[in-house]
Amino acid sequence: MTLLLVLSSLLFAEIGLAQIGNVINFTPPRKLVVKPGGGADSALKVELRGGYHVNSNTPSDDYLIPLRLTWNPGSVEAAGTVFPKPEMHKYSFSQGPLSVYTGDFEIVTHFKAAAKAALGPATITGKLRYQACNDHMCLPPKTLDVKLDVEINP
Repeated sequence: MTLLLVLSSLLFAEIGLAQIGNVINFTPPRKLVVKPGGGADSALKVELRGGYHVNSNTPSDDYLIPLRLTWNPGSVEAAGTVFPKPEMHKYSFSQGPLSVYTGDFEIVTHFKAAAKAALGPATITGKLRYQACNDHMCLPPKTLDVKLDVEINP
């Protein structure tokens, strides 16, 4: 009987986590059009499920996992990323306020194309890494793949 209860609890916990699924969704960025040697900005629109938060890119404590957006080298290179201003929230599990994002927000990356960049279409890929939490628990850290279509035009 005890084994049955333990197995039932484990199954329920596993189903519960599966139902949580992604708490972050994002809209794929619009195609980036840039000239050789030029630059352009691309915004990643992030939607965070209600009741959840993610640590900002500059978390309040060293042990907290920051929100990160990284891009792989390609026909354009990331030359800087601008995160929104974080919100400061106090949660029951924290001693002080935490630097977090909630709701919907944008992360803007400035890209530069090499002066001798090949003309035409290309795609670059990246990663969005985060750890989502609510008032009672934190989910395991997760990394999502991000894709950006690029057009290099004269």
